[in-house]
Amino acid sequence: MSLYGVGLGPGDADLVTVRGRRILEEADVVYSPGRLSRSVATDHVPEDRIGDVDFPMTRDEDELRRAWREAADEIAPQARDETAAFVTLGDPNVYSTFGHLRRTMSAFHPDVDVEIVPGVSAVTAFATALGVEISSGTSLALHEAARGAAPTGPDRMILFKVTDAPTTHEKLVEAGYDVLYGRRLFMEQGETVVTEDPEAVAQRDYYTLAYAEKRDVEHEPATARFETTDDATRRERAEGEAHGDEPPEVASDD
Repeated sequence: MSLYGVGLGPGDADLVTVRGRRILEEADVVYSPGRLSRSVATDHVPEDRIGDVDFPMTRDEDELRRAWREAADEIAPQARDETAAFVTLGDPNVYSTFGHLRRTMSAFHPDVDVEIVPGVSAVTAFATALGVEISSGTSLALHEAARGAAPTGPDRMILFKVTDAPTTHEKLVEAGYDVLYGRRLFMEQGETVVTEDPEAVAQRDYYTLAYAEKRDVEHEPATARFETTDDATRRERAEGEAHGDEPPEVASDD
């Protein structure tokens, strides 16, 4: 049979993909690595089909490897005989713990087939919740910014794990960025916060993100010009086109 890594999306049970929901409903056992992912999975899976795996909160790599080896050893027999799923918030391949399980399974249980079911990642959910448009032609970098880190360089960045927002904010502002924060976006657990004030998200929370953009960045999509047309002119054009008039030519920048 198989092991499926299922992305649950940003935390709202309604944002699980159709395919992800189908896999969860059909799986014989669904493993959850944490309380939040379990709370989303239980909207689609009965409690008696959910298995727990525990991982220590540590940076000790030897201890982490032991924990992942134990998890793989527990999950592998289920995946061989039946269908097993391992759920993770967001997407299994984007800042996710699932990569550790996939590598461990490959090393110690290579006979187990592993398939990944994509989920709505925090990147797209974040942009939608904050009204940030990542338009065509825009460059964007993803960085982790835990414990006050403030990566700089790219014109636009989305920062994950902003656990010390005031320190990160001070460094980014000094480097010439405007910053917008989002906490627990599209999550049913905890309060959702969208703010430009780092003090409003000063309390440490793993699920805090930031969008940073250089103040002097200029990027104007072709359709941005519509927004600068006054209402009277816009109505006049619309009425003319409705009566079959040819739209005026747009002057070339060349």
